[in-house]
Amino acid sequence: MKWLWIIALVLLNSCMTLTTTSLTVSPTGHTLHHNGVFSNDGQWIVFDSRNDDTKIGETSTIGIVHVKTGEEKIIYKTSNQTVYGPGVGAVSFSPLEDKVIFIHGLSNANGEKPYAMSRRTGVGININFPYKSFFYDARDIHFPYTPGSLRGGTHSHCWSGDGQLVSFTYNDELIDADLRVVGVMLPFPQGVKVDSTKGNNNGIMFSSIVANVVRNPKPGSDEINKAFDECWVGKNGYTLKSGKRIPHAIAFQGNVLNQEGKQITEVFIVDIDSEKILADSLAVGKIGERPRVPIGIHQRRITFSDKGLSDTRHWLRSSPDGKFIYALAKGQNEYNQLIEIEVQTGNMRFLTNNDFSIDYSFNLNKDGSKIAYVAQNSIYLFDLIKGVSTQIVSKEKGKIVGTPSFSPLDHVLVFNQYIKDRKGNDFLQIRKIILSE
Repeated sequence: MKWLWIIALVLLNSCMTLTTTSLTVSPTGHTLHHNGVFSNDGQWIVFDSRNDDTKIGETSTIGIVHVKTGEEKIIYKTSNQTVYGPGVGAVSFSPLEDKVIFIHGLSNANGEKPYAMSRRTGVGININFPYKSFFYDARDIHFPYTPGSLRGGTHSHCWSGDGQLVSFTYNDELIDADLRVVGVMLPFPQGVKVDSTKGNNNGIMFSSIVANVVRNPKPGSDEINKAFDECWVGKNGYTLKSGKRIPHAIAFQGNVLNQEGKQITEVFIVDIDSEKILADSLAVGKIGERPRVPIGIHQRRITFSDKGLSDTRHWLRSSPDGKFIYALAKGQNEYNQLIEIEVQTGNMRFLTNNDFSIDYSFNLNKDGSKIAYVAQNSIYLFDLIKGVSTQIVSKEKGKIVGTPSFSPLDHVLVFNQYIKDRKGNDFLQIRKIILSE
């Protein structure tokens, strides 16, 4: 029987060390976002200059680096940057155009009103026209509020697979600023135009909240007090049991209270019907209200687990066909493991059974056959067909952080790692692995 154990161990974990190189070397931070790192042609990688994930408010620049030559370019820099803001970060490429979207703190940030989760918006740049920024979401803080605008902070923007819509998390500035929800931006050719009052800005897309939260959920109910860290379902949506195709839907994490009153995180889905969202002009809300979910848009809970998802921050991911959602959950010894959730049934199963914990969010490759993740200060590839994790980077000296990302053609994988410069200072650099020529 001994040989069976040997084969089993080989199948559970294998090692294939690949060569890593530093794509960036300049003495500044190069933080990669968890999604949309590569341009649609795979030639450029976008980053912000944070050297610490928590320092968006102090960060001033957005840059790109060429995948083959390592050429770095700054494409945006804030004006009047101080330690209080405005701040930029968390930048993602469109899958269709040479455009990026990123968090931008409010221009009037100061010591009294610094950068905050409710005081930020989504700003864009076409990389062919550096420094010429524009707003994706409109901000209107003076009643009557303009339909399609918001009055708080959008964050962690993510394009739909077809590049038409953008999802985000949101905290309102005026009401219940601590309650996080999920929203979407829709194409809106005429743009959302608001009064040019101080604190307002126009936006090129129509924004709406699509997840409903309450401050005090009822134990044992599907009510949530937080909606967060979402993904688009499928590259082009998913199919209901009835056979109906849903072109755009978001899966998000929601905090519920179980029967004992303990908070756990479950998975919810909301189908995005653009016509219904655009038709409800009153969803923007009145004085004393947060923007609400438009009539006809409903979230539904798809998982009913005992322990819920892991409390390690991570973003959900979907298979390209929209049949499965991937997440982290704690297995034996409370280690973070990869799990797979069937969208139609909500059935959950563990994919990995590692004797170590996955440390951060993760990403799938283009065809959804592999998942890249960070654990034990190393990079692993999980093969969804074989059910095998392969360590592809030896344990390194510099700390590896964040989410690895595949290039559009899957031949390159990039990740963040702290590397010392000649003076011994640690800077977050972008590291590259060639997976295949």
